[in-house]
Amino acid sequence: MRYFVAAWFLVAWCAYADTLEGKVVRIADGDTLTVLVQRKQVPVRLVEIDAPERKQAFGTRSRQSLSELCARKTAIVKWRERDRYGRVLGRVRCAGVDVNAEQLRRGMAWVFDRYVQDRRFYTLQDEARSARRGLWADRSPLPPWEWRRLGKDTKRRR
Repeated sequence: MRYFVAAWFLVAWCAYADTLEGKVVRIADGDTLTVLVQRKQVPVRLVEIDAPERKQAFGTRSRQSLSELCARKTAIVKWRERDRYGRVLGRVRCAGVDVNAEQLRRGMAWVFDRYVQDRRFYTLQDEARSARRGLWADRSPLPPWEWRRLGKDTKRRR
């Protein structure tokens, strides 16, 4: 089973067209970081996942998790496009770890249904939910897209 999962990540990883490599210099939240590439700061949004917002429950913990994975480390970003804010949308690897997948495995993000292409991300999310890891420790965690839609601006932090 482990070999199957490893092969699946490799196939998904190869689907991206361009690659950036540089040192991670900033962690904005649980799904956004900044990479220094040839002395230029490049904002990167992790694709296919959506992490809690900073002021949302688990927002701080999700940001800390991404920081543990990538802060001050070299990141390799496979990407195809930019979002409306100019951020690179990509799959990120830090220290050999697929960070998008790891945030799901740790229960620090949701699969972003609206944009997901790698359907195997649902397996990681289901495993985290079953184990009640991270945000899944809450009885009914509120997905960030719902939190934004409701216009939440004050929520407890964890």
